[in-house]
Amino acid sequence: MLTITAVNLLDPAEFTRVFGNAVEHAPSIAAVLARRRPLRDAQHLLAELYSVIDGLSDSDKVDILRRHPDLAGTLAEQGLLTAESTREQKAAGLDQLTEQQKYDLKRLNLSYRDKFGFPFVICARENRAVAILEGLTRRMINTPEKEVAVGLAEVKKIARLRVLDVVVA
Repeated sequence: MLTITAVNLLDPAEFTRVFGNAVEHAPSIAAVLARRRPLRDAQHLLAELYSVIDGLSDSDKVDILRRHPDLAGTLAEQGLLTAESTREQKAAGLDQLTEQQKYDLKRLNLSYRDKFGFPFVICARENRAVAILEGLTRRMINTPEKEVAVGLAEVKKIARLRVLDVVVA
């Protein structure tokens, strides 16, 4: 755990290494965030992080969503998720799915990706497997614009928890 003073003293490369996966596979977000220092506290860091995300172009926002893995998908089966995603999917119980739940999730993930062009993103640490399956079904009716907004709100929840895993609040 780092204090905000320690965060402010990190050189830019180390800051980017530490926070480079606060947003899945998006070290460029951390690099921009590093230039917004000094930060007053963890909440200020999060506010600046959200501001960076909100300031992205529409195509970059979709790109952020595309960087996320399918929940309980091929990468998880092959052990190729980031350490953060592995912990988060385990916390939701996605490593304990029944064969039917795995089938349903794969089918829904494919349908979702076909419709929206990016994977279903939900803060797994704030949900359990059944709620994730229900959320995936429920969100399929959204428009693409609505789903980008909902997905980015989930990205922010994920990033918040990842930052708070590193920074003393």
